[in-house]
Amino acid sequence: MPFKEVYYTPLTPQSFLDRSAYVFREKTAIVYGQQRVTYPEFAARVNRLANALRDWGLGQGERVAFLCPNIPPLLEAHFGVPLAGGVLVAINTRLSSAEILYILNHSEARLLFVDTELAALIAPIRESLETVQMIVNIVDGEAGAPGEPLPGPDYESFLAGGSTDPVPFWLEDENETISINYTSGTTGQPKGVMYTHRGAALNALAETVELGMNSSSVYLWTLPMFHCNGWCFTWAVAAVGATHVCLRKYDPGKAIALIMEEGVTHFCGAPTVLIMLINDPAVKELKLRRPLRIAMAAAPPSPTIIQRVEELGAEIVHLYGLTETYGPHTICEWQTPWNELPVEQRARLKARQGVAYVHAELRVVDEHMNDVPADATTMGEVVMRGNNVMKGYFKRPEATAEAFRGGWFHSGDVGVMHPDGYIELRDRAKDIIISGGENISTIEIEQTLYKHPAVLEAAVIAIPHDKWGEVPKAFVTLKADATASEQEMIDFCRERLAHFKCPKAIEFGPLPKTSTGKIQKFKLREKEWLGYERRIN
Repeated sequence: MPFKEVYYTPLTPQSFLDRSAYVFREKTAIVYGQQRVTYPEFAARVNRLANALRDWGLGQGERVAFLCPNIPPLLEAHFGVPLAGGVLVAINTRLSSAEILYILNHSEARLLFVDTELAALIAPIRESLETVQMIVNIVDGEAGAPGEPLPGPDYESFLAGGSTDPVPFWLEDENETISINYTSGTTGQPKGVMYTHRGAALNALAETVELGMNSSSVYLWTLPMFHCNGWCFTWAVAAVGATHVCLRKYDPGKAIALIMEEGVTHFCGAPTVLIMLINDPAVKELKLRRPLRIAMAAAPPSPTIIQRVEELGAEIVHLYGLTETYGPHTICEWQTPWNELPVEQRARLKARQGVAYVHAELRVVDEHMNDVPADATTMGEVVMRGNNVMKGYFKRPEATAEAFRGGWFHSGDVGVMHPDGYIELRDRAKDIIISGGENISTIEIEQTLYKHPAVLEAAVIAIPHDKWGEVPKAFVTLKADATASEQEMIDFCRERLAHFKCPKAIEFGPLPKTSTGKIQKFKLREKEWLGYERRIN
């Protein structure tokens, strides 16, 4: 059609920063320690980074990797690398050197930007890097972070070589890749999940809609920016001209202080983040200056956690998604009549994963891709599609085809559909316990355990049993200075659950976790199923 240039421009998050720099000319965009950066200053540094990358020779579509904590350079990378025509690869800072090497080589990154505190992860693999041609050292003077720089320029010197002049708009296809996020996989090599300019822009806007953000919002970076590009809040905050508050490393006491000092209105995290916060001694001093909305995802929260956080005066928004869906795909959309319900009932409603985001679709299906009945009982796989589903796995067409079979993205998560159209997870597909022919949800047992006053964290898996095939076993971490016996825990569950659902054994100790804080049930299963050909019985 003619006049396309009039009615269409490609969607990209870059336009968010351009607008906010134009509109909010004296507004603080970034807070980090004593640093205060305005939106025009933020945009100027992004232009410097983009121009410096182009001057160096970065080609369109080539990858630029960042190994960096939640500090301003990584925010700048989310805009500067795509503006230069590159693809951002934000690497999980908690990975081993070998895992980082795989990601750098698989993504074929040409440049690597490394925080000096993390340089020790790169030093032993530097000679094995197949495509990285230059390393740039990020020296965090604000934090006085330790570490020796690697051979190569420092970040500020690299930026100084770039102009603050606007970079010519290059994007023609909004489905060009903007970033590649490697899954924190539980087995095998991680897969590179490709996000597009269009998907990132739409998901960022959806975050602002679903969480009620505007130009007066203040967002605290408790969620790693390397995780799904910070669930796209790296771009969402700029979209509404809100303020980023950077936090180099999550510390619940520091987070509580920043919430009060900076008037934080929003932050995100897994239940582990909230568990640490509500159990920190500083929480007793928490006085909210402004309404605080906390987006929680990565694992189904227990009603007990939800209730305790809301007792602090904060509001929890429960989200659910995967790396393959740009982070959150669903929200437990709150209904006003629910406010009149008793606290325990409200908490149980909020523990559900809910409905699709405003720009996405969601179903629960059986093995034939038929919708399961909306009876809150029949289990099926959660499948998704829409504007916040990945473009595919980088250089993995077979894995992409498998994940997209039937025209939907298959999450591998098992859930039910409630009569009101809200979904609720029952388990990961491989975590369902079938005991004596009865299906048991490990989440139900875990949520019961969280009600015990001594429990900090809990995970439940199936273990083999000669009579019943499989039975539940719980792994429990107790709160500091708390005590409880195995029998006490079992009796506690038997008072609240059908007896066949209760754990037959309890093991106390720390739980294995991924670098993003998810409990690694597969490690617990490996130990319990040692010597068995299959991990179902």
